[in-house]
Amino acid sequence: MKPPILKKKRERKKIHNNIITDDYSWVHQKNILEVLSSPTKLDKDVRHYLDQENKYTDLFFSDTKKLQKKLFNEIKGRIKLADKSVIFKDKRYLYWTKTTEKGNYSIHLRKNLNTKKEEVIWNGDKEKSKFNSPYFGVGDLSVSFDDKVLGYSLDLKGSEYYSIYLRNLKTKKDFNNPIENTNGSIAFSYDSKYLFYIKLDKNHRSKEIYLHKINSKTKADKLIYKERIDRFSVSISTTTDKKFYVITSGDHSTNKCFLLPANLASLTPKLFKNFKENITYSLDSWDNHFYLYTNDKAENFKLLKSKHKKKDIFYEVIAPKKNIIIGNPLILKKWLVWIEKENANYKIYIKNIKKNFAKELKLFNDNVKQVSCSYYEKNLNSNFIYISYSSPKSTHKTLLFNLEKNEYKIVKNQIIPSGYNEKNYIVERVYAPSHDNKNIPITIVRHKKTKLDGRSKVLLYGYGAYGSSLGNGFSTNKLSLLNRGIIWANAHVRGGKDCGMNWWKEGKMLNKKNTFKDYISCAKFLIKNKYTKPKQIIGMGGSAGGLLMGAVLNEAPEIFLAAILAVPFVDSLTTNLDHSLPLTIGEFKEFGNAKKYKKHFEYIKSYAPYNNIKKQNYPHIFVTTSLFDNRVLYDEPTKYVAKLRQYKKDKNFLLLKTEMNAGHGGKTGRDASIEELAQEFSFILKVSGISN
Repeated sequence: MKPPILKKKRERKKIHNNIITDDYSWVHQKNILEVLSSPTKLDKDVRHYLDQENKYTDLFFSDTKKLQKKLFNEIKGRIKLADKSVIFKDKRYLYWTKTTEKGNYSIHLRKNLNTKKEEVIWNGDKEKSKFNSPYFGVGDLSVSFDDKVLGYSLDLKGSEYYSIYLRNLKTKKDFNNPIENTNGSIAFSYDSKYLFYIKLDKNHRSKEIYLHKINSKTKADKLIYKERIDRFSVSISTTTDKKFYVITSGDHSTNKCFLLPANLASLTPKLFKNFKENITYSLDSWDNHFYLYTNDKAENFKLLKSKHKKKDIFYEVIAPKKNIIIGNPLILKKWLVWIEKENANYKIYIKNIKKNFAKELKLFNDNVKQVSCSYYEKNLNSNFIYISYSSPKSTHKTLLFNLEKNEYKIVKNQIIPSGYNEKNYIVERVYAPSHDNKNIPITIVRHKKTKLDGRSKVLLYGYGAYGSSLGNGFSTNKLSLLNRGIIWANAHVRGGKDCGMNWWKEGKMLNKKNTFKDYISCAKFLIKNKYTKPKQIIGMGGSAGGLLMGAVLNEAPEIFLAAILAVPFVDSLTTNLDHSLPLTIGEFKEFGNAKKYKKHFEYIKSYAPYNNIKKQNYPHIFVTTSLFDNRVLYDEPTKYVAKLRQYKKDKNFLLLKTEMNAGHGGKTGRDASIEELAQEFSFILKVSGISN
């Protein structure tokens, strides 16, 4: 079978006195957002092309069926299928989840502390069986404050249009019809009579907060707040002391907050603090004080507090630090607990509020690790918290930590049924000098038998956007590659917050190219230091990480053996120019506004993967997309692959796989997710010449 060819319909647009020529712009049909809710509206020629690409991809993988099955069994064999989570204590109940050997979705349970009665409140596999849908995306799942009502949200396409269902936990029956076209979030009122939800507008944006009376018709729902700033989206949360509801409205780098009283005596949100550009804050309330976690005059965040009656006079509780991110803390009556992140590594700090004394908890020996903290119970007088820990080679552990006694016990230890010995693996943290003399952290994990002689394959993973950091946690999935001699490396490039807020600033807007240059510097460092050699690196990234992959493949294709681009943001200029798309205007502070500013237009145009495809050799490339993806619409990867086929001069494989029943996160369910991963790994092994 020959590679599919997409027909051309040349279109020219003039923007800022520049002529943009696009042979495949027709793929982005005018009613493209309608396709997310009604696939029958997909252009017939586009559907035919996607079907042909899927057939071509299937042909490539036809000789890897046994390998995929082997990989599937390996990956699944490392999962304890019948497992349960740690418990969460909430007043009269203990809550937890469990999985079964044959199930694909979690079961949610609780136990009454008085009667000792245990009950299933939600069973994912049984719920899925009620719907004739191959996709089953679970959004939020929450129990009302009086413990009587369960709220859960479902997306049955992958388009992230969630329906909210409310269930009487005594009768196990749902109330009325679901609340449609929401973003999936659920916030019960403190009296458990109402539910706050967020409705999506025609552009799939979270703009309106409604109040719904439980067991009533949605026609009577009240609009509480509507955001009129185009780039802002809204959310609503409760406070620790249950005295307020907090409405937050903003984008990735700027926000404002409003308050509603707990008794809902007034349904008019009261502005707490208006927005300042590039300043974010989150708000909580406890012990007659407001707590403000913010980067205002503190680049890497700090924690402030003020009295309820003097909310404009703030006192510093946790001071900011240079190049160290201060995490949003857990608040208890006696304690504050937070994470600090420096040079892509994590530390835990606790502070005795009364004694005003803070210290680092040094519980783990690994130099490279990942830790997180969470509440053990919904009781502010508690002295207990959960601490979760892992490293690239150390399995996940959950500790129940006693803050008063400074001691802990391990309450959950990850078990790998097929066996695992962490002594077989080596973890390194190295630093690659970038083009402007910044040291870019690289986290490397390899099997101890893998020699550093320059002949190994390296999977170099990257993301670098939205201030999102790459974790240092353990993943059983990587073992299938590590055990076959492939080295795994995470490039902590700029655009993430791995090394502080400035790390993010230096990788966005008119500094975006630093992200790509950092990644290439990491690749060259690995080559220079004998981890690998040219044409032996497999690049991997998804979504904004797919933008990274597309850019570096245009710039330095000679480095790579292959690349996997998952739901990649590759037509970034076209998307930035289209303000009707769900995410575009909310990301002006991340990528710029090409329509308004010529400087932004020229800069984005200079790196956008689709616009910079060249007539040159490219490595093997595997691109994935989903028909119902509302974040990176299917037309971007489709156009990218079609143009790349036209331009590339090599005979390497170029594959496009479109999931016809999924969204941005791919398929749902345990087995389906493992199947996707097994296919990606089989691609890596096939092009690497590894057949076992």
